[in-house]
Amino acid sequence: MSSELRKAIDQISKDKGIDRDLLIDTLEEAVRSSITRKYGHADDFEVGFNEETGEIEVFQFKVVVDDVYDEDSEIYIEEAREHDPNVELDDEIGFRLKIEDLGRIAAQSAKQVIIQRMRDAEQEIIYEEYKDRKGEIVSGIIQRRDRAGWIINLGRTEALLPKEEQIPKERFKRGDRVQAFIVDVRKEGRGPQVVVSRSHPDYMVSLFKREVPEVDDGTVRIMGVARDPGSRAKVAVLSRDRDVDPVGACVGIRGSRIQNVVQELRGERIDIVVWSPEIATYAAHSLSPAVISRIMVDEDEKLLEVVVPDDQLTLSIGRKGQNVKLASKLLGWKIDIYTESKYNEINAGREKLDQLASVIDAPADIFSNAGFTCVEEVIDSEDDELAERLNLTPDRVGNLRYALRIMGFEPTLQMNAPADEADETDETDEADDATPQTPGGDASGN
Repeated sequence: MSSELRKAIDQISKDKGIDRDLLIDTLEEAVRSSITRKYGHADDFEVGFNEETGEIEVFQFKVVVDDVYDEDSEIYIEEAREHDPNVELDDEIGFRLKIEDLGRIAAQSAKQVIIQRMRDAEQEIIYEEYKDRKGEIVSGIIQRRDRAGWIINLGRTEALLPKEEQIPKERFKRGDRVQAFIVDVRKEGRGPQVVVSRSHPDYMVSLFKREVPEVDDGTVRIMGVARDPGSRAKVAVLSRDRDVDPVGACVGIRGSRIQNVVQELRGERIDIVVWSPEIATYAAHSLSPAVISRIMVDEDEKLLEVVVPDDQLTLSIGRKGQNVKLASKLLGWKIDIYTESKYNEINAGREKLDQLASVIDAPADIFSNAGFTCVEEVIDSEDDELAERLNLTPDRVGNLRYALRIMGFEPTLQMNAPADEADETDETDEADDATPQTPGGDASGN
């Protein structure tokens, strides 16, 4: 029995990776628990593992007295001297108990404690192992599916691939081998929860590190990743060595390196672009394969106005706006794209609005801030709308209408001069009409 217990401890320690001393402590604690269950306390008991015999030894200690009031903790001196002739009153004497004497219920209690402690110890070991593996790629076998996502068997533990971390339209069945990226390790009551992802941008970074030695050793740095998982991605790269082409290193000979990444991501198309500290240059690279005419940068708003040839608009925007969305995500800037013809039209409208703002003595951006892009939009707006959007009084709206007329943007109607000058002209005409005229003579009648 003793050798069997020692062998069991050694085997469990080896198979489960649990420290041997921790196992022995667990066994001792389980026996103490069973003692407490039977006697109500364990203060008068000593439990220990004997390495020589390979047994758990239990000793119960009793105080030597003349009169016994508690048989569990006291013993008559006469009975004590049968075990040790030299004992005296108030001495403590120990008696070895057999574990079997603790009873069936106590034995079951000890078994439950051992199982629970071993499970806790194993879970703690697994947690300590995986908590430092965040950012690594792991491989496992699809085990089942539940409400949260796919459960993947990693061997010693399970991992969860949540729905939001999956590649859209990717399908698995039980027994499929799958790779994923560890994004979190949570300590939960049922044990450590390893959470993995296949859609995370850093998963792509890890795949490139695995496939491209220059990325792994830091010669080529991945500066940013923007993904539409399962469809398309953009990866910005930078080389620290002038002799190393970052794009060529990532693509590999005949595309061998990048193709391995594409296959792992179920055909996700990947654009490799060169990173640049100049935002306009970086934007031009990020919008490839479209050709860019020019880029205007608004640092305050983090806005880029990109002008492309008319025949490049579809290519620059991409299917369902995918190209410009990924470029915007990669840069962290908002991107507005215009064709050259549209931009020239808008620019001409802006110049007219700037002239109009100058005439009415208003800030240059008063119209653009209100959402106007051309003079025609101002002309077509009602007076109440102009007053509200431009925050103008009715009198200033009238001045705006007058400015539009004198600049030739609106018809002049019948009024080309201020009202008071027109009144004076009318009065003069009336006076002339009232003066009597003599045929063939002047006004005096001569």
